[in-house]
This record gives sequence, C-alpha cells and structure tokens, in this order.
Amino acid sequence: MNSKITVAALMATTLTIGGCKTQESNMTTAGEAGHTNALLEKSKNIHGIESFDKLTVDDYREAILEGVDEQKKNVETIAGNKAKPTFQNTIAALDRSGEALNRASATFWPLSSSNSTPEFRALDKELSPILSAHSDDIYMNDKLFKRVKAVYDEADSTTLSKEEMKVTENIYKRFERNGANLSDEDKEKLRQLNLEISDLQVQFSQNLLHETNNTFVTVDKLEDLQGLPQSDIDRAAAMAAAQGQTGKWMFNMQRASCNPVLQYCSNRELRRKIYQAYCNRGNQGNDYDSKEICAKLVKLRLERAKLMGFKNCASQILDTRMAKTPEAVYALLDQVWTPAVAKANEELEDIRAEMKKDGLDCEPEGWDYRYYLERARKAKFNFDESKLSEYLEINNVLKGVFYVANKLYGVSFKEITDKAPAYEPTAQAWEVYDADSTLLAIFYSDYMPRDGKRAGAWCTSFRGQRYDGGNRVEPVVVNVCSMTPPSADKPALQTIDNVETMFHEFGHALHSFMRDVHYSSVANVERDFVELPSQINEHWAFEPQVLDVYAKHYVTGEKLPQELLDKYIAASKYGQGFATVEYLAASYSDMDLHVLTEVPDDLDVMKFEEEKLRQRGIPRQIQPRYRITNFSHTMGGGYTAGYYSYLWAEVLDADGFEAFKETGDIFNQEVASRFRKYVLTPGGIDDGMTMYRNFRGAEPKIDALLKNRGLAE
Repeated sequence: MNSKITVAALMATTLTIGGCKTQESNMTTAGEAGHTNALLEKSKNIHGIESFDKLTVDDYREAILEGVDEQKKNVETIAGNKAKPTFQNTIAALDRSGEALNRASATFWPLSSSNSTPEFRALDKELSPILSAHSDDIYMNDKLFKRVKAVYDEADSTTLSKEEMKVTENIYKRFERNGANLSDEDKEKLRQLNLEISDLQVQFSQNLLHETNNTFVTVDKLEDLQGLPQSDIDRAAAMAAAQGQTGKWMFNMQRASCNPVLQYCSNRELRRKIYQAYCNRGNQGNDYDSKEICAKLVKLRLERAKLMGFKNCASQILDTRMAKTPEAVYALLDQVWTPAVAKANEELEDIRAEMKKDGLDCEPEGWDYRYYLERARKAKFNFDESKLSEYLEINNVLKGVFYVANKLYGVSFKEITDKAPAYEPTAQAWEVYDADSTLLAIFYSDYMPRDGKRAGAWCTSFRGQRYDGGNRVEPVVVNVCSMTPPSADKPALQTIDNVETMFHEFGHALHSFMRDVHYSSVANVERDFVELPSQINEHWAFEPQVLDVYAKHYVTGEKLPQELLDKYIAASKYGQGFATVEYLAASYSDMDLHVLTEVPDDLDVMKFEEEKLRQRGIPRQIQPRYRITNFSHTMGGGYTAGYYSYLWAEVLDADGFEAFKETGDIFNQEVASRFRKYVLTPGGIDDGMTMYRNFRGAEPKIDALLKNRGLAE
C-alpha cells in the first residue's frame, strides 16, 4: 500500500494515506543550550538524509509553519507578477513553491505513522487545520488562478514539452477541482468542509492506532494456547510482561499478534474473543469509537462533492481515476463476486467437515474460518504453512527481494551500516545503484512491529525524486511493515502473506526509485494504477528459481525441499474464496457509502454495511477485510472510494506478468526494460491505460486474474 503522501507538496497532489519512545528519550529538546533546528539548515549527513535523532516535536512544528509562510510568499510573488503569464513564471514557479514545507512535512508525516507518540499525534491534530486552510488559500486565490488559466488556455505543444503540457494541465485541473471556479460564498463553504473532513480523518486515524495497539486479549493458562506455535506463545508472553502481566500471555490487534491465534489455536473461545476484538476496533462504544466520525465523513464528503457539481463523492473522486465512474468499478467487482462467493461456499463445506471431526454440529462462525480452513488445507494437500515458514527468515527473504530487482533491472544494493542517520533502531538503510553504477536511490527497510506504528504496510518517502539545478536528486524511500518479529529461540520467520507483502511494498519502492520526472505535479499516477508496480512484483516471490535463492531453513541452511514446494504450489489457491470475498466485501462497503446521493441524519455505518452485504449474499461467516470503523484506507483518506484499486490493478498485474511468462523467461530483459520504460519511469506524464498499452501492446484482460485466484480454469 502506498503511504500517506503529505502536503508534498500542496502543488504536487492531494493524495493522503500512509518517534518511538526509545528514540524520544534520546532526542535533544528544543530548550537545551546550543540546540538548532536541523530542518532549517542544509543537512550535512550522507546523501542529505535528515538528522532524525536531533529533531524535536517543536522543530517539526517550527519548520512546517515556516514552510507554510515561505510558500505563501512564493505564491504571492507568482500571483502578483506583472509580466505576461508563462509556463516558467507561473506553472513551473508554482510547482517549485513550497520546497521548505515539502522537506519538513516529508520528514514528519512518515514518522507520525511509524513512530507515533502522544506529542506527534497532538501536533498532527494541530497542523491539520493549518495545512487544510493553506491549501485552500492557494487554490482559491483568484489572481493566481487567472494566471494559471491564461497559461493553460494558450498552452502549445509546439513550444512546451510533453511533460510541461501535462504539468500545465494537472495544475489547472487541480485548481478547478479545488474550488477555483466557485463563488466566494461557495468557496467559504468548501473551506469549512475541507477543514472538518481533515480534522475527522485525523481523529479516525488516531482512534484506530489506539484501538489496534492497545486492545488486548489476555490468557491466564498455557493450555488455552494449544496448537499455537511456540514462537507465537513466546511473543505473547513477552507482550504480557511488557504490560506488567508476567506469567500471562497477551495479544493485541496487530495482525502479527492475533492472526496466528485465528489460524492455529484450537481454543474456540479464545479465537472468538480475538476475532471480535479485531473486527470491532472503533466500534466498542468507548472513547475511541469511530461510528459517528465515519457517518459525519460520509455526509461531509457528499456535501463537498455536490458543491463541486458531482452527484456523489465516488463520482467526484473517480473522475480522475482510470475507472472514471462508479458503474465501471461495480462492473469489475460484480464480475469477480459471483465465482468468489461460490468458491467460499465450497470452502465452507470443507470447514463443516473438519468441525464435525471435533464433534461440533453447529454452523461455522467467523472465528472458525481461518482455523478450520487451515486444517482442511492440511487434510487435502498435506501442506503445513508453519513448515514453509521455517524457510522464510526475514533477512533471507529480503535477499530474495533484492535478487529479483537485480535480475529484472540490474540494480544492486549496498547496506549503509554506520553513516546513515537512523529514525528507528531496527530499520536498515541501503544505497541503491543502477546497472551503470550510478546512485539511484536510498532505501530504508523498517519491518518490525512496535508501539506507535500504525497497522498495515506501506511505502513512503523522506524525499521524493526531483531535480536540482539540472541534476537528479535521488529519493529516500521507506518500506514500513509489521512483520513477525523474532522470538526467544527463533529468528523472524515469516508467513506466506508476509513474504508477499515484502515483495509488494518493494514494488512500490522500485516505482519510487525509478521515477524520473522534472516536476512534482506529474510525479504521481492514478490511484487505481499505483498498485500495478507493487502487485506485479509479488508474482516473483514464490517462483521456484527465486525460492532457490532465498528459501533456506533457519537452522540447517538447507534449501526448500522440492516436496514441500510441490505441496505449496498444489495448495496455493486454496482459500482464495475466503480471501477474495473478504476483500470484495470491503471494496463494496467503501463504494456503497460513497455513491449515496443522500445521507440520513441517523446513518449507522455498521448496520448499513451489514445490510448491503447481506443483500449481495455474502456468507455470514465472512466479514469484510476491514469493517468501516477500522477501514483506514477509506475513512482515513487516500483510498476513499478507491479500495477497489487493488483489484483493478490486479487485472493489470496478472495480465502484465503473462508478458514475462509468454517468453518462457520470468526475467526476460526485453519485457523488463519495457516495464521500466513505460510504467516505472514516466510518473504521471501519461495516463495509466496509455502506459499499460505502451508496455503490453494491448489492453488487459481479466482472464489471468480469475485463473490466478483459482476462480476459473
């Protein structure tokens, strides 16, 4: 998943998504003698990376507010220029405005998601209305818009490059979409709506962070953990000890903590407690309940869309996406829904059979699904995922991730062991070199769960790719995940899902490494195209010749046996009914809320979600992958009316991987070169479908997706 992309600047995009206590204790405080704000002076560190350990919360506030003031002055200068508007004095100048703000915010926002503290969260809430108002001040500046429109109206492809034409178009349309053509009265309404929406999204995200990391299920007796792998038992004991409950076992709602219980633990009551606690994050009637926040967001987003001339929120958002309309999104979801539900119902029959072996004649519940599905998979294929995990130690997996990148694109990696500033002790830094040995990027891998890190996985940047004085400045890119950590007697052995996540997020990183544009306003692709580079990279994760490189037993070092690999391949599509239905259910919920043309005052988002999915015939044992009150993608912003994007991009990535397979070589250099040239490098200079056609030579077909998920022969 892509990260929270910041104010980075306000002229580049309006996307949103994706220090720890130990770091905070080492921070210099703003009041100490001799303290200087490192964000207000040029970094002297290797590759210009920020001095994370020297920055205080006050430093971030000061640098961001000074950045806002600087951009205001830049904008005033551009708007007040008496010379005829040109690309250089208006469009390019606007694109460059806010460099100081971008630098400060691009440092703060990634840390506010991965190393959050109460002080960071307070600053996030403080800055949200300031930045919302600042954005509105730019886009609703009449003098500035007149200059932008003048350049747009006279833009000529004979005098401007293709990239310059696209920058001009993007900036002009961004002004239109952000209210430049509204009356003064409606502009004021839009300002207020933006302010309220921004504040509510921050509240939602902070509630979810608390509910995920501070909702615990405690176990008093070891026998209640029967079936749970010892490494997970050890981690639960460590979590309990950290919470002052030595001698007990505790689980929070991070997936690395609770998912093993749902998959392996025979204690049905414990599975129920954890399942319900996970699903009900934000829906517990406590101080962190987000039902009312979600309902307000739906209502305010609709009001904003109507103010901008759209019939609903989804129509407004999709106007700038590949899908273009809600109808196109539903058409894709519906095409996959029917075979997915049919497959899920087949799996339920297997689950019922397994439950009968335990003397249970009752209907399966949601907390039975993962456990008995795993049992059924073992019975059908004699495949035990925990055995495969013994070959998936995290450092070896990362070697596999790097190996694929090297084989496809010729890039190489050199760890920076003692010179790169660290924002987190467990994060590693790497220099990334292109095939011609030029420095391409800096990469941080941040894989361990901790307090203050929000749930999920994402790719973010401390510095995006840009040009300075005609020279390309390498980006500083970060993959942030919460992988299975080491236990008392085992290293960090990963699940199949975690390995796929590492390859997925590194696909985003590759996209960031290889982007080569001169203007920030064309750096980003459509939201429903952005997952193509990440999802296609997953296809190499379990290819036999890739496993041969990294899948080694954590004790013996032996390579993955062919027998175990064959069992994995045979079992790999089993469970796709469940996985596909839970994903589609969340996608429908996201769309259903945002296609509303009227929102009742008493909207109960949870009842709305349940009723809509019941009407579609969802098996009652399957909940959406995220319930509305813990659905960060849509309620936190970023993937609002956009969670379908993963499936949309999967049509592209499944069809795109076929381009490699058709040659008989998954590392075919000619195909890889096309993918880099037409997909990874251009940013958003072309629209997504044009880029895909340039790479593939044709529009994608859905056949490969259905086949990959085991939903079609």
